[in-house]
Amino acid sequence: MPKPMRFIAYLPPCYAKRTDLRYPVLYLFHGQTYNENQWVRLGAPATADQLVSSGEVLPFLIVMPFDPYPQQPYEYGFDEGFLQDLLPYVDSHYRTLVDRSHRAVGGLSRGSSWALHFGLSRPDLFGKIGMHSPIIFASDGLLVEKWLDIIPPDRMPQIYLDISENDQDINNARWLEDIFTVRAIPHEWHLNTGFHTEEYWTAHVEEYLRWYATGW
Repeated sequence: MPKPMRFIAYLPPCYAKRTDLRYPVLYLFHGQTYNENQWVRLGAPATADQLVSSGEVLPFLIVMPFDPYPQQPYEYGFDEGFLQDLLPYVDSHYRTLVDRSHRAVGGLSRGSSWALHFGLSRPDLFGKIGMHSPIIFASDGLLVEKWLDIIPPDRMPQIYLDISENDQDINNARWLEDIFTVRAIPHEWHLNTGFHTEEYWTAHVEEYLRWYATGW
């Protein structure tokens, strides 16, 4: 990449004290024209603090990378940088659980394109994919079904898909949901009220985090 990859890491309240524990990791990608602070502004770390402190979910880490460019995958080095540099860095610098069942990838808007891209192309690394108000990389459109063809049923990631009924990109979400339905791939599908806005995502952050943390 032209510049080093920035990221924010959220650590649960018990991380500093419970040095004997290792933790699941959720990677969250922001939308286009935003940065790694978007999920912070939407309340993901604060909501995770509340859920963990109340005992409703077990503690986990959230890593929020910054993708500054609007290109498609393979047109610049973000995908290689994320897989070859950031993931190993996180696992070597934080006390993480490194198996796929304790690693999830999610995103909103353009960030959901990365979640789909990484989750389906590398199901050996990620056990959950969350796509919130998804769009799909044009270069990945023809690859989605090919990826699904080669993923063994027992390695298929868990999938969460949601969008607002007034979202201009709703056809992308319906296309994905139809593919999962026709192939009998288990997934959650949520059609909500609202628009393609931060107000919509803020209203559903707690639902997202509860889903990611289920089973951890």
